[in-house]
Amino acid sequence: MNIYSLIRFCIIIHLPGNCENIYTSVASVVIGPKITTLAFFLFLLLAMFFFGPTLYVEPPRVNTEDMQAVADANNQFALELYPELDGENVFFSPFSISTALAMTHEGARGETAEEMQNVLHFPDEEVRRPAFAEIYDWANRKHEGYEFRVGNSLWAQKDFPFLTDYFDIIKKYYGGEITNVDFRTDPEGVRHTINDWVEDKTNNRIKDLIPPGILTPITRLVLTNAIYFKGTWVKQFDKEGTMESDFRTTPGETVSVQMMSMDGESFRYAETDEFQLLELPYEGDELSMLVILPKENWLEALENIDSRDMSEFRTILTEQEVKVFLPKFKLETKYFMKSVLAGMGMPTAFSGAADFSGMTGGKDLAINEVIHQAFVEVDEEGTEAAAATAVVMELTSVGPSKPVFRADHPFMFVIQEKETGGILFLGRVSNPSR
Repeated sequence: MNIYSLIRFCIIIHLPGNCENIYTSVASVVIGPKITTLAFFLFLLLAMFFFGPTLYVEPPRVNTEDMQAVADANNQFALELYPELDGENVFFSPFSISTALAMTHEGARGETAEEMQNVLHFPDEEVRRPAFAEIYDWANRKHEGYEFRVGNSLWAQKDFPFLTDYFDIIKKYYGGEITNVDFRTDPEGVRHTINDWVEDKTNNRIKDLIPPGILTPITRLVLTNAIYFKGTWVKQFDKEGTMESDFRTTPGETVSVQMMSMDGESFRYAETDEFQLLELPYEGDELSMLVILPKENWLEALENIDSRDMSEFRTILTEQEVKVFLPKFKLETKYFMKSVLAGMGMPTAFSGAADFSGMTGGKDLAINEVIHQAFVEVDEEGTEAAAATAVVMELTSVGPSKPVFRADHPFMFVIQEKETGGILFLGRVSNPSR
């Protein structure tokens, strides 16, 4: 099987019930800027044919240190979010969530912006903006040996007075498309439109991201992020070597799984007092899966990993021959993250005190919900992964010479960009049979 990886993140903004009349009166005299739907990546390739050269100003180029700063922020957020997510198995894309919330943060001001920055660990805008633009450029270039691309889109109430400056920032630094829709008269139709977009961008793996009832006539904006990855293992497992085997979900309980195996191959590998570490590279040599296998206190050990540990892991890996046992697994997850993110330290963004005046010029929007949905499947040939996130906003008021890596009990895995260690996907497998 090829490796596919895809993410969607969406942010939705609503009008508060007590402000609907105010909005209605203003809407009759204020018409928002006309925004042309534009795929940033296509624009870069076809601007002369469609839009002309004056619509886009290339963001400043970014240095390696700035890219690393954004990757480190993403990783710290990922590892702080990980223990907050419920479920026997865990899988999500911190990159997708972080990107969509970065676009939301661009419109935040005051305490709302400060809380979001503290939770997401964003560097200052002089670093953050060009780095996200560079990531977008890198993601959408042609990759040797694999496919990887990122897309961002905003779905805006067609007659709501959003600030042109805000949309310009999203287009310039995040490659965001702007699509005008009508939540006021047809929220259900818009929901289907956005879900269809997500389904298309995720190769039909993420369906019905936004459930019925989330979008209402007071919704004003939905921000979506998409990430797609398709590749294969550099060293594939032989299907004939896959056998039924026990996986220990707890020290006293086991389930039967299809265990892949490989011998006689070298991988980047390391051991610490607590963990065995194995890096499985994908074709193209830019992305890899890092599998973190605890030696004891399985779940507790995994929940205590922080960004400093992850950085250290990358430095101690060395090439050596390893006998590998890894289960085939398939995970599907969905998270409603409002309470989690508020609990992590950004409650104001979800409250009537929210300040997203950078979007509209007034304190009239707040996040209503954040939804994240993900899929991953790992087999002998590679990995298929997809994820989507929606944020809804409303108006407010040391081992042997030939080590054995046997993943037969709970483990953590990340799909990462190898140079910076930036985490694109993060998961925990506690029961591969589910």
